[in-house]
Amino acid sequence: MRAASPPGVTLRSLSTGLASGLGHSAKRSTYDVFSTKLPESVKNVLVPKLPEQWLEEVAPEKKQGIFKLFLGYAPGVGKTYSMLSEGIRRYSRGEDVVIGVVETHGRKGVLELVSKLETVPRKEIEYKGTVFTEMDIDAILARKAAVVVVDELAHTNIEGSKHPKRYQDVIDLLDAKIDVLSTVNVQHIESLNPLVERITGVHVRETVPDWVIQRAEEIVMSDLTPEALQTRMKRGDIYPVDRAERALGNFFRRGNLIALRELALRQVAQVVDQSLEAHWSREGLQQTVPVGEKIAVAISSNPIAQYLIARGARMAHGIDAELYVVYVDRAVDEDGDNRRTLQENIQFAENLGATAVRLPRGSVAERMAEFVRENHITHIIFGRSAQEGWRKYLYLTVIQKFLRIAPPIDVHIVTQEAK
Repeated sequence: MRAASPPGVTLRSLSTGLASGLGHSAKRSTYDVFSTKLPESVKNVLVPKLPEQWLEEVAPEKKQGIFKLFLGYAPGVGKTYSMLSEGIRRYSRGEDVVIGVVETHGRKGVLELVSKLETVPRKEIEYKGTVFTEMDIDAILARKAAVVVVDELAHTNIEGSKHPKRYQDVIDLLDAKIDVLSTVNVQHIESLNPLVERITGVHVRETVPDWVIQRAEEIVMSDLTPEALQTRMKRGDIYPVDRAERALGNFFRRGNLIALRELALRQVAQVVDQSLEAHWSREGLQQTVPVGEKIAVAISSNPIAQYLIARGARMAHGIDAELYVVYVDRAVDEDGDNRRTLQENIQFAENLGATAVRLPRGSVAERMAEFVRENHITHIIFGRSAQEGWRKYLYLTVIQKFLRIAPPIDVHIVTQEAK
């Protein structure tokens, strides 16, 4: 009994075609031996696939873009140059790389690198009679490049843009499965902002939430010694010479640069530590910790509480702990100013990845001790203002009562300036 043949093809023609296809060079297509009536299911089995097609089938589907961040401790250390160099290397390997936005500041080396990559034109936005240009996120998404170069992650977009902040544009690109190369200086990291202000005396207005920094799969530090950076400044390589002199006497003082560089190095070191721990965990090279660390920060509506929150966030990040920001409800926080500053403190905490917890009214010491006990908190942070007289007495009374009734816990008292 004869087996049924595909429509329009006899078994003889099929076997002859296969034999001749195996005996000829690859120049001859497998389709040459078949009638056009051959079913697609048969063709798909017999037609050879290219290596790229096999890789597409076996590679896992990409869920989001890969975020690579170039971190510096001050303007002029080489973040943008390093980022563009990375983009050019990837372009030379065949990847589709475009520039979303790069701030050249007139620097010759950066301008030369920018000319080697395609740039998506910026979008013009009129604001109060003046035309500004911003990165055109919609045009970039429509372009569907594989990699986008986005400078100055902490930048605030002009009013009328799709998002208030540039890092939000970056999140859109990552969600669209587009890889992003970007830059940021350490003073723009939100949890470090209060500490940077204390070191430099300069309040940095543009910040990036810590959760955005933590989303980066890779952080590369663009490093330069403070002395070399000051030399660049004096030569006019960073700012015009007249502006450079003022900068060297303020933000670019040697002591400031040393401190900022240390902060940046610590940030990168923490990322390396966490990457190593994740690798050990995946490979089964270490036992998992049975009980994780938990940190609670006790706050009020006082604006200086943001310094405590930032300290707690840095500690939590360093020991990979859960972070809670806790406040006890008080009647005094119901008026306009206190309610506003309390909400600002809570928003700041949530931006740093903390869980905000509101406890019912009552004794601060008792409520905090109860929260610590029920939630297995391992560290608690209290603020200590430079108070005198009865305020100092009340503060000490609360702390002493907490220590008497709370379970065993590490207590951190952080001194802060009263406001």
